[in-house]
Amino acid sequence: MSEQRPPLPPFSMETAIEKVRKAEDAWNSRDPEKVALAYSVDSRWRNRNEWVVGRGAIVGLLQRKWARELDYRLCKELWGFKENRMAVRFVYECHDAQGQWWRSFGNELWEFDEHGLMQRREASINDLKMEEAERKFRWELGVRPEGWPGLTEMGF
Repeated sequence: MSEQRPPLPPFSMETAIEKVRKAEDAWNSRDPEKVALAYSVDSRWRNRNEWVVGRGAIVGLLQRKWARELDYRLCKELWGFKENRMAVRFVYECHDAQGQWWRSFGNELWEFDEHGLMQRREASINDLKMEEAERKFRWELGVRPEGWPGLTEMGF
């Protein structure tokens, strides 16, 4: 039996929002192996200027990412959807090994297979230096708490 990762396409507004929150929660775990399970075994990614194919490559990309992006906290928001595709916007905050804080803004295009596994991800991301005092994502490391404002409510 094939792996399934509900909710499955075609998405409704409710299930699309649920899928985005599940993705956000997984990424906030900063566990590359756990995150990679949401993607098909032959998933194709473009992340900034890096192209990867397959779960093993995804794990490697995420290991490198979170080794340099410390105290990472992410918030995602559904932008639009149709059938098995979604557009998502996101913001994350982290600091580097020298203590410089960054806020990164991005857009993702997602395509899912019939089992709810993401088979394609295209991410465009821009980084902005910031001071620690400018941070907005101040929850404990891990998932964004229920009731914590989303991007729109925070003015992004």
